[in-house]
Amino acid sequence: MAGNTTGNLFKVTTFGSSHGTALGAVIDGCPAGLKLSAEDIQRELDRRRPGTSKITTSRGETDQVEVLSGIFEGKTDGTPIAAVVYNKDADSSAYEPFRNKPRPGHGDYTWTAKYGTYDYRGGGRGSGRNTIGHVIGGAVAKKLLKELDIQVVAHVTQVADVKAQHVAYSRLAEYVGQNQVRCADQKAAQLMEKKILEAKEKGDSLGGMVETIAFNVPAGLGEPVFDKLDADLARALMGIGAVKGVEIGFGFQLAEATASTTNDEYYLEGEQIKTTTNTAGGIVGGISNGMPIVARMAVKPTPSISSVQKTVDLEKMEETEIQIKGRHDPCICPRVTPVAEAAVAMVLVDHLMRSGFINPRHV
Repeated sequence: MAGNTTGNLFKVTTFGSSHGTALGAVIDGCPAGLKLSAEDIQRELDRRRPGTSKITTSRGETDQVEVLSGIFEGKTDGTPIAAVVYNKDADSSAYEPFRNKPRPGHGDYTWTAKYGTYDYRGGGRGSGRNTIGHVIGGAVAKKLLKELDIQVVAHVTQVADVKAQHVAYSRLAEYVGQNQVRCADQKAAQLMEKKILEAKEKGDSLGGMVETIAFNVPAGLGEPVFDKLDADLARALMGIGAVKGVEIGFGFQLAEATASTTNDEYYLEGEQIKTTTNTAGGIVGGISNGMPIVARMAVKPTPSISSVQKTVDLEKMEETEIQIKGRHDPCICPRVTPVAEAAVAMVLVDHLMRSGFINPRHV
């Protein structure tokens, strides 16, 4: 199966499955000399770890990372960085009834149509747990971005019909960490949590929106025509399970707008060229313009719900019904924020290398 590697110069290959032995990533192309430790990676993994609050799945994984290669005496040595997380609390028994019965909303049927088989245990390679590899790669990328004072922050802006109010960028990272929903608007976060718990009580789930912002990205990143920065960001974010839509800047709102109200006009701030507004989300013509890069993604409701649902028994080729049990997030949005940051960080590092802002050999 192809499609497990992303990046041009900064390449990340992920592996593993939800109920297999382990999951992880191999990062190839990280320059030598970067200060990096297992703790740096663990810090990011802890943010996506399950079982950390009442609005996440109760699966009790510690997600303890083990770095196998690529770090010598506290710094990267230029060789591939391999890191692995072993599954400790996988319970496959709850999935046995779905051995030949694809779950609605999951990739069970489509994987069978393509490969002739699928891992029914929690979705296998198609499970959201595979984003552990994203986060490992993103942790390394974020350390490289820190060298350039570039920060990537993701936050939940909507759950169901509850929408967050705008929060000043300068306070975003601080406020996001003050609640379990990871919403910078504290009042909205309370309403979102209430909605999530209500859905959980009913055995249902909710979708939402997650916004990711990259600060201090220099102008000049992007490789038109087919490797535009926004195209690569959209691809990376759409590569996250449960994401069904991506927009950059004002995105789909621009379909109802006029150029006279949405063109970002330029001005000088000292020696820097900036724009008075940022409807383009920091990218024009497929190339960064130095303003904050803003990307939003629509996250669908967790498809694993306890309601009785119709499906087809693939072995008997007859219609039937299933009822899903087990441990599932009632809303994916809170735990997907570090994954969104990781996806954006990996794309930015790859383009920074391609544009000469990062030396691909050594820091």
